[in-house]
Order: sequence, then C-alpha cells, then structure tokens
Amino acid sequence: MMGEVASLRRYPVKSMLGEEVGGSEVTRAGLAGDRRLAVLSRATGKVASAKYPRLWRGLLTLSATAIHGGARITLPGGRTVRSTDEGVDEILSAVLGQPVRLTATPPAGASLDRAVPEAVLRDGLDADVPARVVELAAAAPPGTFVDFAPVHLITTATLARVAELSPHGRSDAERYRPNIVVRTTAAGFTENHWLGRELRIGDDLLLRVIARTPRCAVPTLAHGRLPRDTEALRVLARHNRAVPMGTLAPEPCAGVYAEVLRPGLISAGDPVRLA
Repeated sequence: MMGEVASLRRYPVKSMLGEEVGGSEVTRAGLAGDRRLAVLSRATGKVASAKYPRLWRGLLTLSATAIHGGARITLPGGRTVRSTDEGVDEILSAVLGQPVRLTATPPAGASLDRAVPEAVLRDGLDADVPARVVELAAAAPPGTFVDFAPVHLITTATLARVAELSPHGRSDAERYRPNIVVRTTAAGFTENHWLGRELRIGDDLLLRVIARTPRCAVPTLAHGRLPRDTEALRVLARHNRAVPMGTLAPEPCAGVYAEVLRPGLISAGDPVRLA
C-alpha cells in the first residue's frame, strides 16, 4: 500500500469554496456533485474563474454545498441562497460586481481566462495582466466544469514540503482545491513520479494519472478564513517546476490530474495503491 485517503473534497460550483465529504461515488465524470455548476459572465459568455483574480476573486468569498437538484450557496455575511431560487443570478451579480448567470449546462466550447500567474505575483491582484484562454474539461466527459480531468489529487507529502519551504511554515490543502488528499509517508513532491501510472483506491475505483497539475494564481488568494499567501505559488516556482504532460514547458506544479478507468465508491481511510 502506498498510502490512504486522508480527505475528500468537492466543489459544487466552480471557483467557489467547497465542502469536505466522508465518501462519494466516483463516475467517469468525477466525484458526485463536483463542479456541476458554474457562473458565466453575461458580458463574455466565458466561465467565471478565480484564475483571473482581477475580475473573479470574489467567487472565493462564496461557498457551496451540494443538495438535491443543485447547490446551496452561502454568501458573505452568512445568508444562503439555492441555485434553483428565482433571482439567484441577480444576487450573484450584485456580490461579484459583474452581470452573471448560474448554469448547470456548459456552453459549447466552454472556456475561461487564466491570468499568467507570475504576472499576478509581480503586478498585484488588481492589475490588468496578460491571460490565456483555456478550454475546459479537455480530458473529461462532457457536462461538467472541471479544469482539465475529472479527478484532482494531492499528497500530504507535497503539502508538507511546501510548508517546510515556506517562510511561515504552513500549507493548506484548500488552496490547491483537490478532490482527494492522499496520506503517504513518501517525501517531497512524490506525485511527480505518478504520470502515466494507475491508482487503485479502495475495492473498485481505478484511476490513471494523465498530467501533473500546473498551478495558477488561485492558491495565493484568500480562501474564506485563509488569508492571501503568495508563497503557495512562489515555493512551487522555486522548487517544483515540472513538465505537466507531453512536451509542454515546465511550470510550477503540485498534485496530479487523473481520469477514471473504472468507477467506484471512495471513502476517507481507503487504501491507495500504485498499480
């Protein structure tokens, strides 16, 4: 056994804070209820994402929990609204300061703006920095708003290494927005060596790691109770530049993306094995 599932998280609305769950069904589209909704800009038609913090970092002041038929969204100050409530678009537009709509249906060619992370670090959150357009769910079944692949994993080894290298000595899993945190006794950025490998979790679930996760500006942003932390990205830029996949250029990386080869159930404490 290589490790075990330390915790599971899902994010019912893309780029909002999510929730920890004790167990979940995992289909080829990922964890049940994960990133099934998203906020769309009415001005551009693009998916709103904190990857472009100048416009959308306010999404991280909102949290979402999955409920039957949608999500319950907690607004700043504690008021809640359901994704199915009449007027939810106007409420979210007022909070975010942009005209938006909430949807469960990805538009054709769904995409978002990803600010150049180094430019955000250099120029600040309010700067109009360069960004590239990223197509969503390139390695996932249609119908979800995942960034790339259905499942995102990170290990306690990587989180511990970031904390060790950070001036303030801490690292928070929530900043990196994983679905699965794997507890392992391995050292360092151990997921770097999983590319192309299969992971067996519990009795049934089988994943294949298809990419290392390149990090954007999101880990540096305030996440609810967590304050802004530029070291969440700077540490990776200094100590873990890796090729995400194929012939791409090295980028600051932490964690891996995986596709689902065999669906199954997953729970905290399940054993994780490298095939």
